[in-house]
Amino acid sequence: MDNTPTTDTTDTSTAPAAPGLLAGKVAFITGAGRGIGAAAARLFAREGARVLLAARTEDQLKAVTEEVRAAGGIADYVVCDLADADSVRAAVDRTVEVYGRLDVAFNNAATGIPPGPMDQVSEADFDHIYAVNLKGPWLAMVAEVAAIRATAGTGAIVNNSSIGSLRGNPELPAYGATKRALNSLTESAAVTYGPEGIRVNAIAPGTTLTEMIRSWEADSPGVIDRLNAKTPLRRAADPDEIAQAAAWLLSDRSSYVTGTVLRVDGGMRA
Repeated sequence: MDNTPTTDTTDTSTAPAAPGLLAGKVAFITGAGRGIGAAAARLFAREGARVLLAARTEDQLKAVTEEVRAAGGIADYVVCDLADADSVRAAVDRTVEVYGRLDVAFNNAATGIPPGPMDQVSEADFDHIYAVNLKGPWLAMVAEVAAIRATAGTGAIVNNSSIGSLRGNPELPAYGATKRALNSLTESAAVTYGPEGIRVNAIAPGTTLTEMIRSWEADSPGVIDRLNAKTPLRRAADPDEIAQAAAWLLSDRSSYVTGTVLRVDGGMRA
């Protein structure tokens, strides 16, 4: 018996790269001009998806789209106001026009109002945050389900909620209320469309370094440090870390996950 050690001469440098997490999929992303949405656009494209970016601000959308393309990704954009039903439906329809199908959607866009107790929230601010943070994702999900049914047949949707939706939120009561309602919509959609092979989940980010948290910091200096002190990892998330969770839930690797609200909060609610 020859026990002489052998050397593996396989040349791994020419081995094909592993397919991306979202390879072959068409992804629609709202709020894609900045923050978590922009991070998701970059990530989803790197993971093989063709992406359609939607937001209200065209110059931001154009900049992120050009960045994705420069990195070798496939991207286009459409201006969309989540508070306008026709605009939302047109944005989803545009995805199908550009790419011929819709497989997955990340309903990320949201708006905030100045922090403070609920008796200091104006009726106009409450109506606006409801229209964008709850009615907007509802409109988007309805349009996305129709597009997935008509093209890909099966797919996945992720809604961006908040860790602030999972308990009383005295500093951001209206924001927390809309996000808690979004959790309910997510669960209802998962039960309704699961038999068709359409999965619906949500993520609940903790403190994340976006324009929204920086605006809150400007109104309430020290708030990021206070939140980090309540977070076992003792830091805020980068937007890409939140996008990574959304990408996994949209991918086939989470094929048996639906109806969940996944905490991505550094352990804040542990």
